[in-house]
Amino acid sequence: MAKQRLILLYGGRSAEREVSVLSAESVMRAVNYDRFSVKTYFITKEGDFIQTQEFEAKPAADEKLMTNATVDMSRKIKPSDIYEDGAVVFPVLHGPMGEDGSIQGFLEVLKMPYVGCNILSSSLAMDKITTKRVLESAGIAQVPYVALVDGEDLEQKIQEIEEKLTYPVFTKPSNMGSSVGISKSENQAELRASLDLAFKYDSRVLVEQGVTAREIEVGLLGNVDVKSTLPGEVVKDVAFYDYEAKYIDNKITMDIPAKIPEEVVSLMRQNAETAFRALGGLGLSRCDFFYTEDGQVFLNELNTMPGFTQWSMYPLLWENMGLAYPDLIEKLVGLAEEAFAKREAHLL
Repeated sequence: MAKQRLILLYGGRSAEREVSVLSAESVMRAVNYDRFSVKTYFITKEGDFIQTQEFEAKPAADEKLMTNATVDMSRKIKPSDIYEDGAVVFPVLHGPMGEDGSIQGFLEVLKMPYVGCNILSSSLAMDKITTKRVLESAGIAQVPYVALVDGEDLEQKIQEIEEKLTYPVFTKPSNMGSSVGISKSENQAELRASLDLAFKYDSRVLVEQGVTAREIEVGLLGNVDVKSTLPGEVVKDVAFYDYEAKYIDNKITMDIPAKIPEEVVSLMRQNAETAFRALGGLGLSRCDFFYTEDGQVFLNELNTMPGFTQWSMYPLLWENMGLAYPDLIEKLVGLAEEAFAKREAHLL
């Protein structure tokens, strides 16, 4: 039986490109090579598509994918050249221009099945402000916040923040992930600096009330029939779970399953599934919650392409549920083909 082609897209134009490379390298090692052959394409920070390695068997432990530091521009291709009949694309891309509906739209134009959420759900979940508004309408509790748009009266918005929220607050680019551009403010001077930082990454910014809370995450898998995992907890040895702590220094550990009351487990799983459906999710997502000292549960965000590194929460959550990493990838490919067939049928 001929192997099915799995195409990995990685890299990308967003600030999260380093995470994407780590995720793609983990996926290429976890694939069941009895069933799949793997072809990889690197998207540079300028947006060029570069044909990189192909694998018919599990790569060596020291095999590294091409990056911006090692890119070979002689292997540049037209983006549409990635098309192969019968192939499924796994866009292992995080952040803007990868997880926000952009690459999903491109793949739909090419008529290729792809792993993960569609254009609408990807773009909705990528934007923190829009996500909050959708989840509020679904009755899911959110941390108090103020939204800012570039061009608004900054002094007026700072006044609104200080009236509605209390320090400390967290300032976040609306359309970014992996803690990039997020910072904590204890006073107005720090808030102004945080706003300057966040506006470097996006024209829409979210300022959230700081809460003393545990960070609990739930994995989601499915299209119509959505399944959730038992929650896992991010255990940090740094004061703020920033980008460096999360991916570069690896100063975190996972507690799976999280040690929380059964009623909280049930609420989180129910809210995660409700949120996924409210946003129109497909394939996979990781739903992140805050669990406060006084027992409140706030849904923080949904990641439609959660990290796939060997230490990432999402694969570990499913491993705890009895679904091994290679089997998880096969399941995601099947869901991609199912979603593609339905999408094509709707066009008739």
